[in-house]
Amino acid sequence: MSEVRILATGFGFPEGPVVMPDGSVILTEIRNNRCSRVTPDGKVSLFSATGGGPNGLAVGPDGALYLCNNGGSRYVEGNSMGVAPHPDYKHGFVQRLDRATGKMTELYIECDGHKLSAPNDLVFDKAGGFYFTDLGKRYARQRDHGGIYYAKPDGSMIKCLVHPFLSPNGCGLSPDGRTLYVADTESARLWAFDIEGPGVLRKPTGNAHHSGRVVGAVGSNARFDSLAVLANGNIAVATLNTGMITEFSPAGDIVREVKMPDIYPTNICFGGPDMRTAYITLSDKGQLAAVTWPTPGLKLNFN
Repeated sequence: MSEVRILATGFGFPEGPVVMPDGSVILTEIRNNRCSRVTPDGKVSLFSATGGGPNGLAVGPDGALYLCNNGGSRYVEGNSMGVAPHPDYKHGFVQRLDRATGKMTELYIECDGHKLSAPNDLVFDKAGGFYFTDLGKRYARQRDHGGIYYAKPDGSMIKCLVHPFLSPNGCGLSPDGRTLYVADTESARLWAFDIEGPGVLRKPTGNAHHSGRVVGAVGSNARFDSLAVLANGNIAVATLNTGMITEFSPAGDIVREVKMPDIYPTNICFGGPDMRTAYITLSDKGQLAAVTWPTPGLKLNFN
């Protein structure tokens, strides 16, 4: 494992990195309400002034970028992470961002008459639709239920697949597209859902809220954030508080733990000609880092 390289700094709680064909990385800045572009030489520029709380980002089948926006958070001195919804918060939403201009189009703000709370992360399948998680907003004495959804990128269809779910965060698909992995923040558990068709998960049995199964977990005071799937099927999960990237096998074994120079490594994606460069957002310090991974990441459908 090579040493961690800091590519750029000065971000406001960065997440959602996506490697573009020109080698640049577009990422979100939740605290600064925008998406930024980082060129290979480390220069940073504004990509899109999204507003709200831009979180997970992915490239869609039309080449545009699709964004989970949590609606915005309130920040206090001494805390890098948001502590509550922003005073102007109304709901979360999903946006389309033009790849050339960063122009925003709002796609979804609700499902079945219920407002989205805090959309967090998304992943496209081979059929061109996308799964996304809703983390649920945290309040002083309560929190919204989280959930998992499936939608089409043209704004024509959204449906709820799982609700309630404690705090679903990162999501990704297995190489064969038959399993949806979801990292739950508060429990530090990695869940797996069997996919029966585009936007169709195996039905739960009995009184269960969903059909997910726990395939991996960590102890201590760890919390999970986002994840990325590797070409060999392993799942790399950004682990908060311990400052690790935790790599699980599909069976749930911990393959390796890689220490990051930050207590909040939040998101990970892969790029480079051999897909072995892991780009990781270090959100407490506001940095984008890179490290050469022992095995290549899974090349996503539309990147």
